[in-house]
Amino acid sequence: MKLNRPALIVLGASTFCYVTAETLPIGLLPQISAGLGVSEAQVGLLLTSYAVVAALSTIPLTALTMRVPRHTLLAVTVAVFVVSQAAAALAPTFTVLVLSRLICALAHGVFWSVIGPITARLAPPGQVGRATSLVFIGNSLAIVFGVPLGTALGQWLGWRMAIGVIAAAGAICFVAMIALLPAMPVLPRDRATRLKRQMRDAVLILRNRRVAGLCAVTVVVVVGHFAAYTYIAPLVRRDAGLDGAALSALLLGYGAVGLIANFVVGRFVDRRPGPILLGLTLAVAASIVLLAPVLGPVATVLAVLIWGGAFNAIPVLLGSASLRVAPTSRDAASAVYVVAFQIGIGSGAFIGERTVSAGHLAALPVVTAVFAVAAAVLVVTFRSTFPARISAEEHHRAEQEAVSGG
Repeated sequence: MKLNRPALIVLGASTFCYVTAETLPIGLLPQISAGLGVSEAQVGLLLTSYAVVAALSTIPLTALTMRVPRHTLLAVTVAVFVVSQAAAALAPTFTVLVLSRLICALAHGVFWSVIGPITARLAPPGQVGRATSLVFIGNSLAIVFGVPLGTALGQWLGWRMAIGVIAAAGAICFVAMIALLPAMPVLPRDRATRLKRQMRDAVLILRNRRVAGLCAVTVVVVVGHFAAYTYIAPLVRRDAGLDGAALSALLLGYGAVGLIANFVVGRFVDRRPGPILLGLTLAVAASIVLLAPVLGPVATVLAVLIWGGAFNAIPVLLGSASLRVAPTSRDAASAVYVVAFQIGIGSGAFIGERTVSAGHLAALPVVTAVFAVAAAVLVVTFRSTFPARISAEEHHRAEQEAVSGG
C-alpha cells in the first residue's frame, strides 16, 4: 500500500477551506459591520455562535453518523460547507449570516472528528504521522494565506466576494473528493457504536487526569487567545493605525511566523513538549501584553509577530498530546479535545465582545496575558500530560490505534 497523495492533498485543501471560513470574519470585521449595519463587537460573535454549535454537536453527530461510509460522510460535510458559505455570501441580513454559519458549524464537528481516522486509513503502516502532517498543513496555510488573502480580497471587492470565493474553493474540493477518495466502508467497531456509548466514553475519558489536564490547558489558552485575536483589526488600528492593506500584510506576517514556528516546534514535539509548551504560553503572555499601551507601528508589529509565532505552535503540542494521553481510547480523547478547543474559541470571542462593547478594547491584551499565564501554571500542574520524552512504545500504540480505529 502506497501513500495516497492525491486524496491527502484534497483532504488538506478541505481543512484549509474550513479553517479559513471559520476565522475569516476576524479580518473582515469592519467590512461586515458596515455592510450589514451592526457593530464590530456583534460581528465578533460570529465566532462565538459558530464555536458553541460545533462544540455541542461534535460528539452526538459523530456518533449518529457512525454507520455512514466514511468517504460519503466526509463528502457530505464538505457539501454542507459549500451550501452554507454560498448562503453566507448572499445573506441579506446579519441574522441570515449567523444562521448560515451555524449550519456550517453542525458539519464542522463531524468533519474534524472523521478526517483524522480517514487520513490514517489512507496511509500504509508506519506512515500515519507523515500522512497526518500532509493533511493538517492545510490548517497552517489557512492562517498564513487564507485569512490574510481573504481579508485583502474583502477589502478590495467586498466581504461577500471573499466568502463566495471560499464557497467556490469548497465546491472544487467536493468534486475532487468524489473523484479521488476511495470507498471506505464502515468498520465493524464503528458499526457497533451507539450515541449513548459515545457520550459515555467521552465523559469517562475525562476521568483520566492527563486528558483532563489537556482539556484544561486547551480551554484556558484558547480562551485567552481568541479574546484578543477576534478583535485584532480594531486593536492594531488603535495601536498603530494599521488598516486596509497594512492589516492584510500584518495578518500574512502573523501566519508566516506561525508556520515557521510550527515547523521548528514539530521537530522537538516528541522530546520535551512540556517545557516547550510552557515557554510558548509565557511568550504569548509577554508579547500580547505589549499591545495594551499605544506603542506605535514598529512595536505593535513586532508584538503581533511574536504572538503569532508562539500561539500558532501551541496546537502542534496539544494535538500530539491528544494522541497519546489515552492510547486505548484515542477516538474519545480526540473528540473531547476538539470540543475543548471549540469551547475556547467561543468563550474567548464572547469575552472579547463583552469587553469591546463595554468600551475597554485596550484591556483585551491584558485579559489574554492573564489567561496565558494561567495556562502556563496548568502546564506545570499537569506535567504528566506533557512528559519530557515520549517512549517508542507509546508511539507504536498510538499509530496502531490510528490504523485499526479508522
